[in-house]
Amino acid sequence: MTPRLPAIALLACALAACSAQAPTPPAPADTASADSANAAVASQADATFADLSRRYLDEAMALSPVAATQIGDHRFDGEIDDLSAAGRAKADDFNRRMLAELDAIDLAALSRENQVDARILRNQLEYALWDAQTMQSWAWDPQIYSGLAGGAIYNLMAREFAPMPQRLESATARMEKIPALLAQARENLDPARVPRAHADTVAKQNRGVLTLIDSFIAPNADQLQGEQRARLDAAVATLREAVEQHQQWLDDTLVPNAKGEFRIGAELYDAKLKFSLNSSLTRQQIRQRAESELARIREEMYTVAKTVLRNRPGAPETPDSPSEDQRQAAIEAAMELAYEDRPGREEVVDFAKHTLEVATAFVRGKDLVTVPDDPVKIILMPEFQRGFSVAYADSPGPLDKGLDTYYAISPIPEDWNDEQVDSFLREYNKRLIHVLTIHEAMPGHYLEGAHSARFPSTLRAVFRSGPFAEGWAVYTERMMADAGYLDNDPLFRLMQLKFYARAVANAILDQGLHVDDWTKEQAMDLMVRQTFQQQSEADGKWIRAQLSSTQLATYFVGAQEHFDARKAAEARLGDAFDLKAYHDGMLSYGAPPVRFARQLLLDEPIE
Repeated sequence: MTPRLPAIALLACALAACSAQAPTPPAPADTASADSANAAVASQADATFADLSRRYLDEAMALSPVAATQIGDHRFDGEIDDLSAAGRAKADDFNRRMLAELDAIDLAALSRENQVDARILRNQLEYALWDAQTMQSWAWDPQIYSGLAGGAIYNLMAREFAPMPQRLESATARMEKIPALLAQARENLDPARVPRAHADTVAKQNRGVLTLIDSFIAPNADQLQGEQRARLDAAVATLREAVEQHQQWLDDTLVPNAKGEFRIGAELYDAKLKFSLNSSLTRQQIRQRAESELARIREEMYTVAKTVLRNRPGAPETPDSPSEDQRQAAIEAAMELAYEDRPGREEVVDFAKHTLEVATAFVRGKDLVTVPDDPVKIILMPEFQRGFSVAYADSPGPLDKGLDTYYAISPIPEDWNDEQVDSFLREYNKRLIHVLTIHEAMPGHYLEGAHSARFPSTLRAVFRSGPFAEGWAVYTERMMADAGYLDNDPLFRLMQLKFYARAVANAILDQGLHVDDWTKEQAMDLMVRQTFQQQSEADGKWIRAQLSSTQLATYFVGAQEHFDARKAAEARLGDAFDLKAYHDGMLSYGAPPVRFARQLLLDEPIE
């Protein structure tokens, strides 16, 4: 909490222009009585909501043990989620009961913070019921089961929240239950509804569970003795057989018969977009803003390219009013200069560590935002999570204090040929790795996660907003470039703009595939030509866009809302605007949807 109160106090002072005001006269007696009555109603409403929140979290964690471990609630570390028909029905009944209780509370009588949490809880409850009954992900998305199987072990073993023997005992109990989860997957999944990309991806991920055993369990197994060790060994042996049995089903049954349509269509997309983003922007508004922003970015990239190419022998023409072909050629030529400076195949992780040191020193030196002391480590991405993205930030659960945040990077696959490796390293050249580190770690996801974890609402921490987190990370890329990162290197700015163009393209691509029936050729034109992505990156994104829906929009939508919030604060405060106070203030609310953080910070109505 230490960064939160000073930042809010400073911003509040700025909002009031720090001016002395005449003392407020005492309220008339009838007004005072009314205020007292209103306060009593508000107090009762807040108490009722606090009780509902407590009971919701208590029961929800029991229904989602794997998530509970990740959040830092370790009461259910030996359990695993039940996705059988009975288990799903139990979860639906719980969500309906909680929603009915929430409906009985007068939101207007709640404190502003609780008004936000109540809206977040309502969205989550309605989303869960919609997904279970309408979207029915449990029947066609095998990633749910592979993610639970891997997370059941990884969440226990990756961080030292408890002594190793205790975590091994919990892992033993979970390994005994994972075969049943895999059986539920085979029972629930209808191959005719499973998209081929989902089946292929999970077939490649499945044995990643065994890698977790070899990486985390086997090296530490000697810390258990006697019956506990025997039980562990038996659980490992049984799980190995179950994973191989499941692999055979994936290879022989699911993959050959996966005939599902990955495109979810406009009706489902719009409903899911509302729930998953919890944003005021509609699909049409997102598309309009994204296309406009992409055009602006390409203009800015051309301006930077003109600077980079000036007086360079053999450079293409850069007229003040270029044709589309001239603009494209100039930007591509300037980017080639950045692509030349790239790490070796085995040097990506080490260079990422270097960029983390540089970015951290810059943020501290410029005093852009309070830098937490929470530890962060760069790791190789676990095998069971590969195939979806190149990198991610994995923050500790909000109830686990003082543990590492992981900045995970996927290694270059061993079976890639030289052409594939070269394409990857051109995309992830040294300057772009700087941008990636800003996004994933400093001052992006790692820093945001550390700040958000200090907010006292566990409910808000559990439902941390994806658009807030991803939008903040994208926002910081531009913010760092604007602050002069890498001595205002124009090639870094070009890579920052390219990375931002990817975020904009993500939102367009997501709609293009799932609503507008885009072909692969249309998608590749957007990614490779319009936003300058390397073929390897575009190929991976093509698969990712099939594997998910609406998630790719979180980057652009969240960033737009963050940019809008900062503009509103600057307009409100004028010369009194302080960038660090603003950043600390926005991060102090526990990562709710961006509009709520803005409303809380600027004292706007909670809507």
